[in-house]
Amino acid sequence: MEKQNLELINEKIKNAVETLCEDWNRREQFSGVCMVKRREHTIFSGAYGFANRAFKIPNQIDTKFDTASITKVFTAAAVLQLVQEKKLKLSDYITQIIDLEGTEISPDVTIEQLLNHTSGIHDDAEEEAGEQYSDLFVASPNYAIREYRDFLKNFAYKKPNFKPGSDVRYCNCSYVLLGLAIEKITGKTYREYVTENVFQKARMRNTAFLSMDSVNENTAEGYLALYNENGNIIGYKKNIYSFPPMGTPDGGAYTTAEDMNTFLTAIQKKILLDDVHAKLLLTTHCPYTREKEWWGIPGLYERNGYAFEFLFLPDRKEPFCIYKDGQNDGVAARFNYYPKEDISVTFLSNQDCDVWDMTRQIQMEIYNICYKR
Repeated sequence: MEKQNLELINEKIKNAVETLCEDWNRREQFSGVCMVKRREHTIFSGAYGFANRAFKIPNQIDTKFDTASITKVFTAAAVLQLVQEKKLKLSDYITQIIDLEGTEISPDVTIEQLLNHTSGIHDDAEEEAGEQYSDLFVASPNYAIREYRDFLKNFAYKKPNFKPGSDVRYCNCSYVLLGLAIEKITGKTYREYVTENVFQKARMRNTAFLSMDSVNENTAEGYLALYNENGNIIGYKKNIYSFPPMGTPDGGAYTTAEDMNTFLTAIQKKILLDDVHAKLLLTTHCPYTREKEWWGIPGLYERNGYAFEFLFLPDRKEPFCIYKDGQNDGVAARFNYYPKEDISVTFLSNQDCDVWDMTRQIQMEIYNICYKR
């Protein structure tokens, strides 16, 4: 009976997700992939739109997509590996690890504050204030930024937003500093270290730092939709001038929907981190709260913000959802995990797309099917 109930629930979720993806593909020209897993079994997987629009090459479920800020969870895992190996402490000050003399980075900023966005340092583009990341490259070429020290001129000399540890504000560049710390401690480039110690160790076989100006197999190009005065899509343009051409500690690693689940499994099974440090990655560490009801689910509030890059939607007893998202021009990605039901939902898209609304609708379906029983 339990097996029959499980299969029935899985079929309901599959039908709901398939209907939603097909509807978004038809109405909004959704281009990307969606995968839903439960207890390590794939309930649904679907690919839509084109990896290359010029040649009408369709996306496949194993196509690699730019993940934007989801990359930060890989950086966080790498930092915690160094903490686990006692090569670094969360209480260490970043200015004692890398040379930031002459900058506005406070000597009181710790590794933990960089991880959970409480450092107060100024970002290169203050997205919480409405600034657009792609605007950074209107006057300065994006291809001039390939190494992480190239970022410093865009943020390290700006006055901090607040005293370290006194507030919370999302900051991409805090992860740039973490990447520099990884390089200083390991003697390897950030990309080398993360590739060897996160991607390869977790067996994420289709995850890599790929350059937009190189030839990459089975990889989706990013597109921005062009609209007429009536709001209708009339064409697309590539996003190759919108951000640095190769992934960095704060964004831009390419992966697949399957590999995102492989990463989570590697954390849960203590492949990447031991029990203590795996829990650190999946535990909230930010003391600042936002009390707002979330997406119409009764009793569900976003109370605690950032863990070590994952975010949490706790209810009164345990986290309802652990998630991370990413967005750049022509990139939209979302990874949700529901611990109680062991369900993951992955969206990876290679064009501007409201994967947040898509996820919200699926989340309501999961809630209605699994949690209201």
